[in-house]
Amino acid sequence: MNKETFIQLKNITKTFGTVVANSNINLSVCKGEIHALLGENGSGKSTLMNVLSGIYTPDSGSILIDGSEVRFNSPKDSIRMGIGMIHQHFKLVDVLTAKENIILGQKGSLFINQKKLSKQIKEISDRYGLDIDPDKKIYNMSVGEKQTVEILKVLYRGAEILILDEPTAVLTPQETQKLFKIMLKMKSEGCAVIIITHKLHEVMEISDRITVLRKGEAVATVDKISTSPKALTELMVGRPIDLAIKRIEIKDKELILSVKNLTAVDDDHVKVLKDVSFQLSKGEILGVAGVAGSGQKELCEAIAGLYPVAGGEIFYENENIVGKNPREIIKRGISMSFIPEDRLGMGLVASMDMVDNLILKEYQNQKGFMIDRQPVKEKALGLIKKLDIKTPGVHHPVKLLSGGNIQKVLLGRELDSNPHLLITAYPVRGLDIGASYMIYDLLNEQKAKNIAVLYIGEDLDVLLELCDRIMVLCDGAVTGIVDAKTATKEQLGLMMAGETLDPLEGGVLID
Repeated sequence: MNKETFIQLKNITKTFGTVVANSNINLSVCKGEIHALLGENGSGKSTLMNVLSGIYTPDSGSILIDGSEVRFNSPKDSIRMGIGMIHQHFKLVDVLTAKENIILGQKGSLFINQKKLSKQIKEISDRYGLDIDPDKKIYNMSVGEKQTVEILKVLYRGAEILILDEPTAVLTPQETQKLFKIMLKMKSEGCAVIIITHKLHEVMEISDRITVLRKGEAVATVDKISTSPKALTELMVGRPIDLAIKRIEIKDKELILSVKNLTAVDDDHVKVLKDVSFQLSKGEILGVAGVAGSGQKELCEAIAGLYPVAGGEIFYENENIVGKNPREIIKRGISMSFIPEDRLGMGLVASMDMVDNLILKEYQNQKGFMIDRQPVKEKALGLIKKLDIKTPGVHHPVKLLSGGNIQKVLLGRELDSNPHLLITAYPVRGLDIGASYMIYDLLNEQKAKNIAVLYIGEDLDVLLELCDRIMVLCDGAVTGIVDAKTATKEQLGLMMAGETLDPLEGGVLID
């Protein structure tokens, strides 16, 4: 590459106690380049970018911007050097407008000339192809609009180096394409863009070069045109992995769950589920797609008896279970395993070890007053071996495990209960590629056992490959249910944005 080097990280090392997050990492990014940072969870990607953005100070190594060595003691120092980081969780004040968020924290922002500010924002927006109403309140914006405000905020502060951490995790395909256009425009203006992502197809679409981290070390930097998703996966994991997701076909499916006009209301009397209706059969994986906060969490919890239902019916094997709590549902012989979105908040007790968390699931089934812990310990050891759970032992508190290993403990416990219906929300969130594909295989195993699976996911490619049908939620309402074998990402994206699908028209979108 003949472009001029903009950023150089030389021999960056960062440790936290005995954990080495970054070990002698070298990275260079050029002006007018989109550089992807890939790696499994815990490989050190976010730590490295937090060093570059001034959040962490490296233990050793140096940072060069435009050939000059710099030292950052805080994010303010990196902002002054033209570095802006867009975090996965936005740092915006909902009750303020886009314009107010853009100038928030700026020196003299209380007495700024509003007309001059609007002109500056318009100039930046026009230059980089950003489309935003500066006077619109944040709480009225879509996720894509909020991200645009975050980008505008760092550009207003003079950023020429943009770091994006998992920027497409909660975007529709259409919003993702808009973001890519912005990134390409910044590239054409000579900016350097660094993108942290786990979506290999996006890396291959948008990046120029890719640096792969593994276990805190940079193992390779490659040109996009000379690599492939398979090669990148091998670099990340250190071994070959089959990236195909098999879809098992089950004939003669028997209806197990029928949800009719399900409505739920939150504490502020806002409808979070609006007349949701669908059916689920044994031996079927029904995917649920939607941008974050579209009602996925409430739907899972309502079916599991954890969220109050304001209206509608939930028939499980012809019995209406609305109004029954989880214990009553279990007592009726209904085996329903629920893997929640919040692993430690709802799924597991953080301070307990693996054995105690397994006991929580089945202590009611044991006879007598004394609990026999030995069979549960053996079960825990079996799960560690089967799911390759990285833990010092079965009595190690789960809160001290990595996010991915916590997810394996939770999923292993739920699958071990031999459910008839498995409700799973984001089961691979926090898992690396190898572990994710192992989870897809486990879900297919459940399907082959004639178990019904309700799968809430955020990766549309996985939903299309793994599921039999996909239901799309937008603002608590169903906008369509499609056959995963014939649906497209673009169609799903339109429904995620609010377009409705006529179920009688076989996939025709209604404006």
